Amino acid sequence: MSNEQGRVFREAWIAGVVKHYPGEPKPGYIAPWDETPDWERDAAAAVHDQVVAFLRATDGAAAKLAREQKGRFVALCWIGQIFKHFSDPKPAYVADWEVLPDWQKATDIDIFEHIEQRA
Repeated sequence: MSNEQGRVFREAWIAGVVKHYPGEPKPGYIAPWDETPDWERDAAAAVHDQVVAFLRATDGAAAKLAREQKGRFVALCWIGQIFKHFSDPKPAYVADWEVLPDWQKATDIDIFEHIEQRA
């Protein structure tokens, strides 16, 4: 996995958290790339690459998805990474879209659109 793709994802995540999180976000939510755990760097790069692959596999037509669908895609890809890196993750780490807080949904949408603009 590339550091560059992971950084793009992480920067979009941090920007989304700063924009949408109500109140003061947890330090880990906005930690810079160099302070991000290795598993999270790997996961960020993998999800970035999944979004790019999705866009390419549809010849860019995935850009026509509704904003919520874009966010759902990012969330589902992230859940896959959580299961990859943790044998018994906390239920909140693998929560489905319907139960995610609004700030996280908005951030996931922003991540897809940020990657989409760069692809």
